[in-house]
Amino acid sequence: MRNLLTLVRKELHQYFISPIVYVVAMVFLAVTDFLFYLQVRGISELSARHMMQMQGEVPQLIVHEAIFIPTFRNMSFVLLLIMPLLTMRLFAEEKKGRTSELLMTSPITITEIVLGKFFAAMLVYLLLLILSMHLPLILSIVTDISWTPIFASYLGLFLMGGVFLSMGLFASALTENQIIAAVIGFGILIGLWVAGVSGGNTGESTLALVASYLSISKQLDSFIKGLISTRGLTYFVSMTLLGLFLCYRVVESERWK
Repeated sequence: MRNLLTLVRKELHQYFISPIVYVVAMVFLAVTDFLFYLQVRGISELSARHMMQMQGEVPQLIVHEAIFIPTFRNMSFVLLLIMPLLTMRLFAEEKKGRTSELLMTSPITITEIVLGKFFAAMLVYLLLLILSMHLPLILSIVTDISWTPIFASYLGLFLMGGVFLSMGLFASALTENQIIAAVIGFGILIGLWVAGVSGGNTGESTLALVASYLSISKQLDSFIKGLISTRGLTYFVSMTLLGLFLCYRVVESERWK
């Protein structure tokens, strides 16, 4: 446990002395805030036209469906585009700097190495989600909102981040080039994202059902709508463990070279 905590602290230090975290956070917050503003402005104009019918207030259900569901979907897509940037350096940088050889010959286990990098990335990702919570807080000042589906949405985004980061960690372990690691990571994530779309063209076949289950966007959708499903929890945990296992196998093969 001590080795794991030491690795997490080391990786967090590397994150925050690098400009990449600040750039990713700035892009993420700027884009999501702008898209949120567009959603709020649109629903405000609509409610102004129907003020008499709605009695001067937008119902809670309308607020979540009209504002937060599109906002969280937009947020998840923005995260899809930027998450590989958080993981691309985790193993690739050490390979390029030849510091991975020292890490592999140390008494630290491969499991500790993989989990240390993963947990550090998850803490950074959690910080991004916490920073984005100003959106519902600001809206709650001017109207009543239902917090239960919002918390369910954030849980879904957190679990989705586990999949994104574990797959990105696996991609980083494959190469010493950070750009290639980011491209591989993005390729894996976009493949999982559009799996349901590709599977939908084959009707109700077994392939379509498997593709639909593998689709991150479809699994996330139930959380965004406020429904925490066992199926979704199982999917996100399983895919995260798969990414970590694949990363473990790649790192293990490097140790014996």
